[in-house]
Amino acid sequence: MSISFDKALGIHEQALGFRAQRAEVLANNIANADTPNYKARDLDFATVLASQNDKVKNGTFSLERTNSRHIDARGLNMADASLQYRTPMQPSIDQNTVDAQLEQSSYAENAVGFQASFTLLNSKFKGLVSALRGE
Repeated sequence: MSISFDKALGIHEQALGFRAQRAEVLANNIANADTPNYKARDLDFATVLASQNDKVKNGTFSLERTNSRHIDARGLNMADASLQYRTPMQPSIDQNTVDAQLEQSSYAENAVGFQASFTLLNSKFKGLVSALRGE
């Protein structure tokens, strides 16, 4: 009897990847808080994860290569398709849409979510190890 890691780990593995990508986007927003004309972006975590979960439930998805020289998309980055611009709450003279406090709170919230997913994934691995040991 073989162990399927996809079934055993659930969505937590993908959640960690998406949380890490969102952390990069939010950190980029914070770094560009004083850059004129910079538009803040964000990743809608719930929407991306729900669509990825639907794709997993309905079977694997594949990309069509139209040219033999195209790069194989094994590590498909889903964040680019769902990366959205943030609507500013307060207009800025230099057209920058970054609200530093909002970005920092979003980053902290994302870090808590990342830690929760990591803890759940860690407990799943501990359960698999104890099952393999026969405990």
